[in-house]
Parts: sequence; C-alpha cells; structure tokens
Amino acid sequence: MARARANGVEIEYDIVGDGPETVLMIMGLGGQMTRWPPALTARIAAEGFRVVVYDNRDVGLSTGFDAAGPADIAAVITAMAEGRKPEVPYLLDDMAADAAGLLDALGVERAHLFGVSMGGMIGQMVAANHPEKTLSLVSVMSTTGARAVPPPTPEAQTALMARAPDGAGVEVAADYALKAQIAIQSPGYPLDPVETRARLRADIVRAYRPAGVGRQMAAVIASGDRRERLRTITAPTIVVHGVDDPLVRVEGGRDTAATIAGAELRLVPGMGHDLPAGLFDVFVKAVIDAAERARATA
Repeated sequence: MARARANGVEIEYDIVGDGPETVLMIMGLGGQMTRWPPALTARIAAEGFRVVVYDNRDVGLSTGFDAAGPADIAAVITAMAEGRKPEVPYLLDDMAADAAGLLDALGVERAHLFGVSMGGMIGQMVAANHPEKTLSLVSVMSTTGARAVPPPTPEAQTALMARAPDGAGVEVAADYALKAQIAIQSPGYPLDPVETRARLRADIVRAYRPAGVGRQMAAVIASGDRRERLRTITAPTIVVHGVDDPLVRVEGGRDTAATIAGAELRLVPGMGHDLPAGLFDVFVKAVIDAAERARATA
C-alpha cells in the first residue's frame, strides 16, 4: 500500500496487476479499500487490467475531516427540504475530484471506473465532471439522488444508521458491523457470518472512523439530485443492480440507466447490497464489456 497527494488530500491506495488499462475501484459509504474481496480484484486483474483500489477521504487511512466535527444529518436533510445549501465539509463532487486527482498522481491518463453504492455515485460524478479521465463506467447498486427513488427498507435504514456506542471496543463494533451486513446481504447469496465478522473486525482494527462515515453520508444527501449532470455522461456505461437490494432500491439502478445516455441496465435476481462471491462473474463481465465498448468507440 502507498499514499498519494490528490486534490489537496492524502489518499491511501494499492494496485493489483500491471495491465495496460487501469480500472479504478471506488468503494461505498464507510468502506475501506480492504472491503474489496481480494478474489474479485485478482479476477479483474487477470483479465489484463491494472486495478487501483483506495480509501475515500474520511475513512481508512486517507485524510480525515475531524476538524469539521460530526455531521448533523437531520440538519442536512432539513436544509435540502427547504431549498437551502447545507453546511457540509465536502460533496460527492469533491470525492470525484479526489478520484481524478489520484489517477493524475499515478500517471494514469484515463481509466475504467467501477463504483459500488456511494462509490457508484462518485464514479458517476467522475464521468460527468472529468470525462477526460474516464474510459468507461460500471455503476453498481447505486442511484442518482432523485427524490422519487424509494427509500431503504426500514430494516436496511436502521442498519445504515446503527453505530456502536462511543468508547465501545473492537468486538462490540464488529458485532454492530455484522448486524448491518446481514441486514443488507444478498438473499440469493447469503454471507458466511464467521468469515464476514473476521473481515469486518480486521477493518475496524485498521481504522475505525464512524464520524467520517457520517460526513460521507452528509455529502451524499447534500449532493441532491444529480440527474442533470449525469445526462452529460458520454462514457460507455453499464449499470448493475440487485433486484432484492434493500438499501439502494432497484429503482435507483433503473433511474441511473434511464438518465445516462446509452447506459445498459443489468438487473440481478437474488442480489442485495453487497459483493458475494457467487456474483463475481457478473461484476467481472460488466468491467470487460464496458471496456470493450470503450475500445470500440475510441
């Protein structure tokens, strides 16, 4: 692992493979780069790609924004509802600029983007705001910010907002994280609770920054409806979404595909809001197909 200066912040990153084309993997809300299954990144690298994974700002080992204080999610929601500009330290646009800046720091002229959940939103904004850096986009279990998209199920919403009490130890935090994962897992591809808890625990030991997760959530809410800018995306785009996603509902994927010109929608039965090994073929194929479309239009 290494660090790079990008868009004024320090970004922790790692690289798998040495292919001629780069795939930038953008993780979702609160997810560190260690959340990417090694078998998935290895599969993508084996297809001839250089795979770059990284910690988004405010999580993992990248620059934090603790000086901004904890996010007031209720205040952000109220401001948006009243048409006021919320007070947040950054938006999805800034996180997209981090991604583009990381590519610049690594000497990558253009990359294929693969983003999940909030990472899909960031990938969308890279493609919209930095088209010169974008070869293709795969947006997975993500959405557009449109208010008409149904909210999470009550169970998924509770899981999203649940946090271990302040001062709780690693084991308690790992228990909370596991409950959240179980609440949003793919019903057709159930997780192994022992393996999942061990992975989540390792992430907590690496970096535990719940306040950063809150600020990321505030950035998503404050970024609002992004469809106007998503309509400017010209990069070949594939949208992958689970039919059974309880957190970002399938309508979010449908809206993303309907908004981005020429986007292809791939709905996956039995998929929730995670990256089960049983669906690696789906994800790898999406990367390959999007890349092939980009080469065909180059």
